[in-house]
Amino acid sequence: MISEEEALAAVLEKVRPLSPRKEALLDSLGHFAAGDVWAQRPLPPFDNSAMDGYAVQSASCRAGAKLRVTGEQPAGADRCLTIQAGEAIRIFTGAPMPGGADAVIMQEDVTREGAAMVAQCDVAPGEFVRPKGADLAEGQRILARGEPIAAQTLALLASQGIREIEVGGRPRVAIVSTGDELAPAGTAPRAGQIFESNSLMLHALARAAGAEVALVEHCPDDLDQLISLFRRALKTDALIVSGGVSVGDRDLVKPALRELGVEINLWRVAIKPGKPFLFGRAKAAFVFGLPGNPVSAFVTFLKFVRPALLKMSGADEDLLYLRRVPARIGTTISHTGDRPHYLRGRLQDGFFNPIGRQESHALFGLSRANALLRVDRGETLDAGAMVLVEIWD
Repeated sequence: MISEEEALAAVLEKVRPLSPRKEALLDSLGHFAAGDVWAQRPLPPFDNSAMDGYAVQSASCRAGAKLRVTGEQPAGADRCLTIQAGEAIRIFTGAPMPGGADAVIMQEDVTREGAAMVAQCDVAPGEFVRPKGADLAEGQRILARGEPIAAQTLALLASQGIREIEVGGRPRVAIVSTGDELAPAGTAPRAGQIFESNSLMLHALARAAGAEVALVEHCPDDLDQLISLFRRALKTDALIVSGGVSVGDRDLVKPALRELGVEINLWRVAIKPGKPFLFGRAKAAFVFGLPGNPVSAFVTFLKFVRPALLKMSGADEDLLYLRRVPARIGTTISHTGDRPHYLRGRLQDGFFNPIGRQESHALFGLSRANALLRVDRGETLDAGAMVLVEIWD
């Protein structure tokens, strides 16, 4: 049994980013840039007005000064107007600045008298002017390789006239749940059965990590059926299996994988919940074997599968891990077990409190949780202590 740090390092050492692809801007939302992107034009691309008002020469615009209005410059096409000392041009927000003007006086600070206007206050050079390149310089990097593309990123890219962008590959994933004790939704469970829920949870987690889920199926504890199903599932980039990876007589996942030539790189990790975690490699696909208990499957997905899928998608290394935020513990926590324990709890208003039962089968508490707290073996954390918790939202 190896530590979780060793297990994650082994997984990430094997996984490689998929080949990049080009996407239309909107379709790139939520993906990761495959390379650096540089500004092709400055923002703003020309000096323009930040207000509706009058473009002036600041030296001739003092409180009480009367300036002749010689024209009008709306937003849009540049009329190539110019002014001299003692003149002003009516201007609107976003309109290009006339030649010779170095400031804008707001229309609220002006009194109009026929073809002239009277300033009600002094104007400083550069006032209410958006200088060319003040927001973004030509040649400036606007997107780094591995950076996620958000809605506001799309706006910045569109401002450069970009219509499509190269992003990291999107992993295709197969999800297989196993076990005779599980009944599909919509059926009548037999005595001793429970409804199967892991595949739906893992499907949602994989989609949240940017993967395309190409196959979701359940398989009973039958070696031949597992081999047949795995043979199809291994045509994807990653196979995620829940259940059947422990040491019982009915745990058939490892024999089925070995029959198909899958190289098992690690099995059993010192983590609670989630000790019987498996990672392996087929010719084209990576294989992740998760425990059958839903909380164990949830935790091992977040700690090992999610980082692998994000790396395959081209995410920057710093984005592979759950975000850590400081919090105070609302109650004293002691852990006497022999493995680090990830408690599920609620982070709210800066306080973390464990929620619900902490056994690996307990779904209700998990459904209310939004954070994980790692408690080391033999560790006691006093109420009010500051800790770092991991969040996945």
